[in-house]
Amino acid sequence: MSRRVFVTGGSHGIGRAIVEAFANKGDRVAFCDIDVERGNEVMASSGARFIALDVCDRTALEDAAEALLEEWGDLDIIVNNVGVSSFESITKTSVEHFEMVLNTNLRSAFITSRMLAMHRERTGASNPYGRIINLCSTRYLQSEPGSEAYAASKGGIWSLTHALAVSLAPYHITVNCIAPGWISVNEGEVLRAEDHEFHLSGRVGRVEDIARTCLFLCEEGSDFINGQCITVDGGVTRKMIYPE
Repeated sequence: MSRRVFVTGGSHGIGRAIVEAFANKGDRVAFCDIDVERGNEVMASSGARFIALDVCDRTALEDAAEALLEEWGDLDIIVNNVGVSSFESITKTSVEHFEMVLNTNLRSAFITSRMLAMHRERTGASNPYGRIINLCSTRYLQSEPGSEAYAASKGGIWSLTHALAVSLAPYHITVNCIAPGWISVNEGEVLRAEDHEFHLSGRVGRVEDIARTCLFLCEEGSDFINGQCITVDGGVTRKMIYPE
């Protein structure tokens, strides 16, 4: 059966791979992004519906979700993928930059999840199937200088995920997050042999690795996985690393 899927940040990289993966399964897919040119390209190649908006605009995001809920009757899957990873020195960054990163990466996931929960409550939670997948990052537990806003947003994603899993259980919605490690998202990126060797799996990650994990979590039989964070990083976070 064709599922109804909404993906945030679907014009590039991991988001595009997720959109294409669900579209290739025959699902009805809509995605939003601020990048209009790339969004139109993905729409043309995948057949998914593109909605141009900035997720920091609460009204635009809520209106888009509500329009899909009204037209399609419900949403079966939401993938909160959108994210910015802009790093700035703690002494040179601004409160506004911190807020922008949190609004993009974290608040948007709360908004879409809340919209679906309110819809299910209004309609009597008759749909027995629901999935929300939030894109986290291994940086929720590892950091480098200047990553305060990003780390805070991804730590928030992990906490939001398990809180939503509890709150949305009455609406038959499982909520999980995926924490990617190093994923190569640019076609022209030059990777060295040592970049691949750094990973226990022997290679840098690909966007398809994350898309496949999304598909797995959305399988009918994956409903016993709930409130979890699945790390997809080629084993890097399991390595003991000391300075040479």
